[in-house]
Amino acid sequence: MKWIGIDVSKISFTVAYPTENAYRLEIFKNDCKGIKQFITTLHKDDYQCVLEATETYSTLLLYLLQEAHIAVSMVNPKQINHFAKMMLSVTKTDNLDAKLIAMYGEKMKPDIYKIPSVAIQRLRQKRTLLRQFKKQLRMLLNVQESFLALPKVDHTANKALKKSIAFIEKQIQELNLDIVAVTRNEFSKQLDHLTSIKGIGNGVATELIMATGGFEYFNSAKKFAKYIGVCPSYQQSGTSIKTKGIITRHGDPELRSLLYIASWSAIRYNTPCRELYERLKIKGKPSKVALMAVINKLLRQAFAVIISNTDYVDNYTCSTE
Repeated sequence: MKWIGIDVSKISFTVAYPTENAYRLEIFKNDCKGIKQFITTLHKDDYQCVLEATETYSTLLLYLLQEAHIAVSMVNPKQINHFAKMMLSVTKTDNLDAKLIAMYGEKMKPDIYKIPSVAIQRLRQKRTLLRQFKKQLRMLLNVQESFLALPKVDHTANKALKKSIAFIEKQIQELNLDIVAVTRNEFSKQLDHLTSIKGIGNGVATELIMATGGFEYFNSAKKFAKYIGVCPSYQQSGTSIKTKGIITRHGDPELRSLLYIASWSAIRYNTPCRELYERLKIKGKPSKVALMAVINKLLRQAFAVIISNTDYVDNYTCSTE
């Protein structure tokens, strides 16, 4: 198996082909014609491509490679960054990045990437737009609040501001309803199972479905917790460094925020989560540490109901008879 490193940018992508002693570099345009030209240089049984996750810029490349039955892996840019530090690399160019990605593939042998289903891709596009609208709404509301401190407010400016706020609020409402409708239509069973867990509503359930690709990317809650950065870390070196309990904060910060808010409801209505929280508080753990443990408990419950294909039963205990 030969590992090919690909560094993707908006206009083009740089490919590092392994040779006997080094790497041969070629640059292709990041469009259908350029990608198809690149695919003709490969033999699907001999190569596996590796590239960094670069949002929309790599989507077409991933899709056409999988359509051509070429094995491809997509890795987190942080992994390549840490690998570059390990190799004592002090220079960053597209050519060098492609070589490092190829070397990473050869050494680490990452798993083959599964491209999201059409439904997941649609949901992620809607989520991206929704988040942008929410950012714009916060900005406009801040402007509106700043106007209140002025002795005289321009009528035309204030009218335009209110009109913009009303428009964005309507778009947010419609997108929220559309996301729930698409999720309900495509992932109705998963949505029902997840929302049966006390503490997880439609919003959190939909985000979990999107983040896991319909629960196809991860086979355990532990791996998913590491992916989104709610898994506590531990660092120890000699006697001077000893850090425990700090979460890694990898992945999607907005999903972590939603899960954190969900944990507030879980410690009130979800019996195992409440018992876990109270037990940790009795031991003297800070509230945030206890809530992170509750989040991990919620994720284990989420994966349990999906894997077992059943609704959640609060405080369920297995029969010994």
